[in-house]
Amino acid sequence: MSRAGERGGAGANPVRRLLATVLTCEAVVIALAIPVAVAVQKVDGALAGAVCGGLAVVCLLAAGLLRFPWGVTVGTVLQVAIFATGLMVPTMFFLGVLFGALWGTAIWMGRKAESAQAR
Repeated sequence: MSRAGERGGAGANPVRRLLATVLTCEAVVIALAIPVAVAVQKVDGALAGAVCGGLAVVCLLAAGLLRFPWGVTVGTVLQVAIFATGLMVPTMFFLGVLFGALWGTAIWMGRKAESAQAR
């Protein structure tokens, strides 16, 4: 891929576009886990806000970091952290696996689409 295509932002690269979408959706879901953690699981509001809110912000920042080669690694580590929020809200174990699968599928499908464009 040419350097011009790499600088084109998330819209220019199918892998980045898919991964950014997954991270953005994760940010919404993890933010919505805050009231569940507090009301249903009786987790301290400050703790739930710090952990889940912090992860939501990091997801959005990571979506912007996907323009760098190491951005995918940051997003992958984030998948593990989101899975670990299942310790506060058990449903997040399931959602963590679901988003991890989406993350892996986005990498696979995006690279498949990228190679098809190169032909």
